[in-house]
Amino acid sequence: MPRPNILVLMAEDMSPRVGAFGDPVAVTPNLDLLAAEGVRFTNVFTASGVCAPSRAAQITGMHPATVGGQHMRTSNRPAGGYKAVPPSEVKAYPELLRAAGYFTFTDDKIDYQFSAIRAGTGPFTIWDREGGGANWSQRQPAQPFFGLINFLQTHESGVFPPLTTRKLSGKYLNFQRFRAQHYDNPDEHQFVTPEQVEVPPYFPDVATVRTDIARHYNNIALMDRQVAEVLDRLERDGLADNTIVIWTADHGDGLPRAKREVFDSGIKVPMIIRWPARYRPPHLEPGQSDERLISFVDLAPTILALAGVEVPDYLPGQNYLDPAVPPRQYVFASRDRMDAVVDRQRAVRDQRYKYIRSWHPEQPGGHRLAYRDNMTMMQTLWQMLEDDQLNSQQRRWFEPPGEEQLYDIQADPFELNNLAESPEHRPTLNRMRAALAEWQKHNRDWGEQSEAAMVAAFWPDGEQPITASPVFQQQALQLTIQSDTPGASLGYRRNGGDWQLYRGPIKVMPGDMIEARAIRYGWRESDVASLQIPR
Repeated sequence: MPRPNILVLMAEDMSPRVGAFGDPVAVTPNLDLLAAEGVRFTNVFTASGVCAPSRAAQITGMHPATVGGQHMRTSNRPAGGYKAVPPSEVKAYPELLRAAGYFTFTDDKIDYQFSAIRAGTGPFTIWDREGGGANWSQRQPAQPFFGLINFLQTHESGVFPPLTTRKLSGKYLNFQRFRAQHYDNPDEHQFVTPEQVEVPPYFPDVATVRTDIARHYNNIALMDRQVAEVLDRLERDGLADNTIVIWTADHGDGLPRAKREVFDSGIKVPMIIRWPARYRPPHLEPGQSDERLISFVDLAPTILALAGVEVPDYLPGQNYLDPAVPPRQYVFASRDRMDAVVDRQRAVRDQRYKYIRSWHPEQPGGHRLAYRDNMTMMQTLWQMLEDDQLNSQQRRWFEPPGEEQLYDIQADPFELNNLAESPEHRPTLNRMRAALAEWQKHNRDWGEQSEAAMVAAFWPDGEQPITASPVFQQQALQLTIQSDTPGASLGYRRNGGDWQLYRGPIKVMPGDMIEARAIRYGWRESDVASLQIPR
């Protein structure tokens, strides 16, 4: 049986607001159909509630704090930007798929913490093609592909008011101009009206809050159509019968008290997997729902296993599709610096409880954040807080959280009743504390030291290290390429063609011009080395 193609479709900033996941307001007919044809995973959690740390975890299969990617973001540190430097053995799982013969592609957004946000800024060895226009049609005939397509439609910025509604400036103006050029305006569609939405108790039930939540739903409906376009093209190209489709989101809703938080509103995401019949695990059936706990660090080993690629021992996650693997008892998440606001939280969740440990107990999640404050509902929240118009549940996000929080998710799904001081829940608190301590014992947490100290370890003397240039060794018509930098990935091209991932000695021919370059994740790319093979 040929190896399957694997296509990951990743929405931005979206909690499980999908009809198939029980949301009566969501207008998602195409995702609902995908769920009917596949399996819904209803307890999936990202490793962080914000883009870059979550994407660092997704692409490496490592917790963001273990690769130095926990802060939001590495590039906008007030004292100066940097790039995370994962341990030398760590590779992005698409690079491992590429090494196994897969054609790999992604679109415009990467945002891995050892890259910038946009395509073309990360290690060149991860993707065969990246950026606008990259797709499966660029692969070799019969070559299996792995693709990751992002849907910016549902990004937090889509909840900001449209360009014409108020005076704009700076970063916000530029981003909304980009959206206006490339994405549908949700206000031109009324899939969901403000009157239809449910307002959670931590928000006041006022017009601006309803309008922004409805706008988020309308972006979700537009994203649903975009997913259908991708799936239709897969069908037209005759690839649906040998392509596994995974749809999910990079973290929870792009709304206040969701994005950037380790509450479920920030880290719980929907996931659907659809298999062609010949690849579907025998214990799973179309239309089924799976409630096991899944962490985003489980994606890498699961996808590698789907492709028949060996899973590296360093990965902490597990293949959640293997019925022989016991279900997780816990998932873990983190929150660290947000722009200029220093913070450190670690969260542990099981099927019922959430434990949050804060190292900055004085720092509320509801703090000033220039980007988020562009949202109309956020401005309403600030004004109502100032006017003392928020009730105790709505004020809580703006108040210091204390060192420990414990929530019974079954009884308190909005995580409003902190049980950390409850004598009745002391055994649960101790158990969750112990789970976090055990995790920290087995996973290096760069948050245990200051960001400055971490950056100094990554970039001594404040300078980005440079990957050692490749060195050629030729024996007859066999060419070996090496770099003296531990953990460096290498690529080469022949006679000015496409860059290929170096996987071992290559055969050369007289007259070939071979170029090679090397990259250690987080370091500067090497110079290009070249070798002319004599005729």
